[in-house]
Formats: sequence, structure tokens, C-alpha cells
Amino acid sequence: IQSEKMASLGELTAGIAHEIQNPLNFVNNFSDVSSDLLKELIDEVDKGNTDEVKIIAEDLVGNLEKIHHHGQRAADIVKGMLQHSRKSDGKKELTDINALCDEYLRLAYHGLRAKDKSFNAKFETQFDDSISKINVMPQEIGRVILNLINNAFYAVSAKASDTAGGSYDPTVTVTTKKENGKVIIAVADNGTGIPQKTLDKIFQPFFTTKPTGQGTGLGLSLSYDIVKAHGGELKVETKEGEGTVFTFQLPDTFN
Repeated sequence: IQSEKMASLGELTAGIAHEIQNPLNFVNNFSDVSSDLLKELIDEVDKGNTDEVKIIAEDLVGNLEKIHHHGQRAADIVKGMLQHSRKSDGKKELTDINALCDEYLRLAYHGLRAKDKSFNAKFETQFDDSISKINVMPQEIGRVILNLINNAFYAVSAKASDTAGGSYDPTVTVTTKKENGKVIIAVADNGTGIPQKTLDKIFQPFFTTKPTGQGTGLGLSLSYDIVKAHGGELKVETKEGEGTVFTFQLPDTFN
């Protein structure tokens, strides 16, 4: 189980590096611009141009707000990484499921791109904005989301390899919706699909169709147990050669 958790953290690392780089670039750029503005400000003070001083001061305030915003963004990414890597303390937190799905979708995509530059796929989101924060263990549900998304990208990547030169458009879609007191999260792909003989075993511990060394065979088994522990259920619908949808539902609860 620890190996599976560390493997999924390893898959995230490249994506996290990419995601952190973006806000850090903003922080550095706005810092440089602000440094130049301060020099201008001093010149205008010496000249006694109070109107120009006010304009430059307003620009500086705006830049500092942007620096703070992007610095906070980087801090949030690191916080999410630490949540993913640490042992779950079993405590539930009010969590924005849409934000969690969006975060892990982008991290998974960039992580795969960093490992394999030839990897390419579209990803889409269809989020229900009416979903309020719900009480879950975010690092555990994050693992479920990450696992399902990684599997989906793996499936479309495998199909893309089989149909090289064809008109195939690999796509992974993450959907959330609120229905009958439940929050439903679905990860869909238009990949290879799952053969019936495999379908009966996918939630069994240590069962994997991936080549040796590329999977622990614990991802779906752990995901199933995590969702069940939250009072939900994890289901799969698939059509061989056309794609797969993994769906799990969680109680829409604040307790």
C-alpha cells in the first residue's frame, strides 16, 4: 500500500514542478517590474511630480497583490502535495470536490507529459457549480481521483499507439454532479475499453494489466476501499475498443 502511495506521488512530482513554475514565474516577473517602478517613483519624488507618484504607487499596489496571489497559489500546490504524501490522519475536512478534481487532472496530465514528451491527449471538465464543500478525507479522495485519471490517460495513450496515423482524438473527461443527496464524480475516456475477462478482476488487489514495473495492481483496489469507507461506491462501465467510465458517489454531507 505504501509503495502504491509513493508511486502515485512520483507520478505527481513532475506535474507539481510544472504547476509551481507558473506562479513562480509571475512572482519573479512582477518583482522585477516593481523594482523598476520604485526607481521611477524615487525620480518622480525628486522632481516633485505628485500625480505621477500616485500613479506609480497604484501600479505597485497592484503588482504586490499579484505577487501575493501567485505566491499563495504556489503554497497551495505544495500543501496539496504534502497532503497527498502524508499518512492520512483519518480526519475529514470540508473539501471543494470540483477544485480537487481540477487540480489532480492538471497535475496528472503535466506529470505524464514530463515523463513522455510524445504523450498527448485532450482533457475536459464538466463541473456542477451547485456542489457545496463536502466532508471527506481530501488526501484519500485525491488518491482515488488521481488513480482514475492516470488510468484513463493510460488507456487513451495505449489506443493512440495502436491507431498511429489514424483520426483518433484521445480525450479524458472529468464530470461532477449533484443528484439525490449524492455527489457523483465520473472519469471517462475514449480509450481501449476493458475486456470482460479482465473486468471481473480489476478491483482485486495486485491485479494489473500494465507491464511489469509500471503498476502495483493496488490502485483500483485501494480506490474501491477508500470510496467504500466514505460511504460511497465505485462503479465501472466499459465497451471494449470504445472507452470506459469510472464513477464514484459520495454522500453530500457536511458532517
